[in-house]
Amino acid sequence: MPALSHRLAAVIAPLLLAAPALAAQPPYHEVARIPAPDGPWDYASVDTAARRLYVGRADGVLALDLDSGRLTPTLVAGQRVHGILPLDGGLAISSNGDSNTATLFQGADGAVLATFATGAKPDAVVQAGALVAVMDGKQGDITLIDPVRRVVTGHVDVGGALEFAAMDGQGHLYVNVEDRNELVVVDVAAHAVLARRRLPDCDGPTGLALDPATGVLVSACASGRAVVMAASDGRVLASLPIAQGADAVILDARNHRFLIPCGKEGVLTVLSPDAQGALAVTATVPTAKGARTGALDPVTGRVYLPVGTRLAGKAGQPAGFEPGSFHLLVMEPAP
Repeated sequence: MPALSHRLAAVIAPLLLAAPALAAQPPYHEVARIPAPDGPWDYASVDTAARRLYVGRADGVLALDLDSGRLTPTLVAGQRVHGILPLDGGLAISSNGDSNTATLFQGADGAVLATFATGAKPDAVVQAGALVAVMDGKQGDITLIDPVRRVVTGHVDVGGALEFAAMDGQGHLYVNVEDRNELVVVDVAAHAVLARRRLPDCDGPTGLALDPATGVLVSACASGRAVVMAASDGRVLASLPIAQGADAVILDARNHRFLIPCGKEGVLTVLSPDAQGALAVTATVPTAKGARTGALDPVTGRVYLPVGTRLAGKAGQPAGFEPGSFHLLVMEPAP
């Protein structure tokens, strides 16, 4: 009997230890699906002051009032809009990938205030101090715009296929270069490249976010890795496995965690600090296949993920979308 008791204890003990982990509540769960017109989409962003979500669409900028739920399918017209950056004073600026322009508009009604020429295939749009930086994906340079004076102030030649970017508080812009598997550091004031940093184990870096409180950068790689790097000196702090098809990294500044929507597998990978303060993969939350970008509302903590079901296209023709499939998937954080 003692031997049997010992054997039972050996079997039961690991199960008891694992029980809390198995019962742990996921950090996010689905609470709503907000339907919108079908078609392509790209980046999403949240204007916290105006309480509004923006999504880049093929025909312009979609807007959602975060408090009332009122949806405006096309707030301002555009030509394959990729990124939208909310600005002070109720303004915003969007990039038009098909017309090689950026549009400055009023967030309240979509009134266009100015149009700027950019490089070829403008993509992500980020704040760069007092300026706006537009990543010209095909041309491989950055267009710098002064939204107050409403002029283009210059360009920075980076090279390669530029993806998302992030700015620190010392005038440095960090940008992922997708076809070179590197992260480039730019001195915005000098219009100069300061450093080129290799991203190990990374194929196709796309999404990028910087936690200003910790100085940690996270680059998401479409191939299924996330590279954690010290912004100050480029030290690689970790290379973590994630799901495939990531196109954005969403910072949850309040909790110092990073959320990575992985569209190919339809999951949200969560990176959070472990007991030693190092980032680790702490959860993989089911979302929907195709959900590869998104934005977080810092007031409610909700995550908004644009998604639609893409249909297989015929030879030589672009793929369409399943009718009625596009929606904003709303994920609620656990209490």
